[in-house]
Amino acid sequence: MNPYQKKRRWKVFLLVFAIVIGTASVFYSDFFVKKMEREEAAQFKLWVTVAEQQMKMYDNEQLTGIYDLLKKNTKMDVIVTNPDGSIYAWDGLDTTKTFYDVGDNEKTYDSLYFVRQLDKMRKQHRPAKMTDSEGKPLIAYYKDSFILTQLRFFPYIQLGVIGLFILAAYVAFSSARRAEQDQVWVGMAKETAHQLGTPISSLMAWVELMKSKFDAEEDPLIAEMQNDIHRLEIITDRFSKIGSKPILEDHVVFLVVKNFIDYFKIRTSDKINFVITGDKQVRAMLSIPLFDWVIENLLKNAANAIENEGTITVNIIENLTKEEVFIDVTDTGKGIPRSKFDTVFQPGYTTRKRGWGLGLSLTKRMVENYHSGQIFVKDSELGKGTTFRIILKSSITYEPTTNTGIPRGV
Repeated sequence: MNPYQKKRRWKVFLLVFAIVIGTASVFYSDFFVKKMEREEAAQFKLWVTVAEQQMKMYDNEQLTGIYDLLKKNTKMDVIVTNPDGSIYAWDGLDTTKTFYDVGDNEKTYDSLYFVRQLDKMRKQHRPAKMTDSEGKPLIAYYKDSFILTQLRFFPYIQLGVIGLFILAAYVAFSSARRAEQDQVWVGMAKETAHQLGTPISSLMAWVELMKSKFDAEEDPLIAEMQNDIHRLEIITDRFSKIGSKPILEDHVVFLVVKNFIDYFKIRTSDKINFVITGDKQVRAMLSIPLFDWVIENLLKNAANAIENEGTITVNIIENLTKEEVFIDVTDTGKGIPRSKFDTVFQPGYTTRKRGWGLGLSLTKRMVENYHSGQIFVKDSELGKGTTFRIILKSSITYEPTTNTGIPRGV
């Protein structure tokens, strides 16, 4: 298991743990809500009993005083109606809303307020039957207290706040950790470039000495050695520029890809055939050292996927509608399972025993972050091959046969 997979497993574990804690919190709060509901239901029954006795003992001042005291300690929003639905009495409601001004310091009964409150009570709880002082039937309704209503929503608000806090902390921690890792990698890259500078300079001097001593100016072997040294210079330049914003310049994509393939195919198995097709005029803004690195990683992966003989095809297509350039790198290798189309770009993913699993991850970063493009697995079939597609924004395309400098289509 690579480090990325271990990190992902820890993230899943923490997510499951957070869900368990959140679920436990909701159930624990729900336990208190139900307990408070039972207590309020018992208080409502007590209120009904007290109200009935008060109406029957209205002429007993001592008992009615006791009943008033009990009702005051049983604070509930209650509406009592007649069997026909008309309101008989109420208790605990907001008295400032039960009447409204009609002018000349007069107030009138606000029936709509009671209708709304009664409708809410009917939806929340079953009513209780009671009788007045004359034995006539009445119906009593009540609604949840303000505290109980708050308590119902509190666990969800609490979970939301905790979730936002955890998310903010995770983003901040990840950003700080990523920034620290980037600083380490940038430092290592620049130090590597610095260390490579001395032996490369020595190799250049040795090649010049060989050319002058053996009069081998046109020797193909020395020419290839010069190409390799030049390649080392490019690699050193890449490492020295890591962490810095690359300079993009206007280039013909076909020529850039062809130049690298000409260098790369000499250093690859003779059993692999390289083919480059497509539009030879389309241009794009590129950083040659970084874009060569992109093509190199894709060609190396394609070559490694071909076990015996095969073909690697690079097709360059101009999408005039969206002013884009498609670069398709196709191999006839072993293919990639569809479930791994996104996984192949993750750091640490590799199918090779000695692979680091960083090639395609770096490729994706160079295409998306430095060239503002896209890269993805366009198509793949096991045993038949894979096609990677790069999408870049095209720059102005000119007709090579004219000297007017007028773009095509103008």
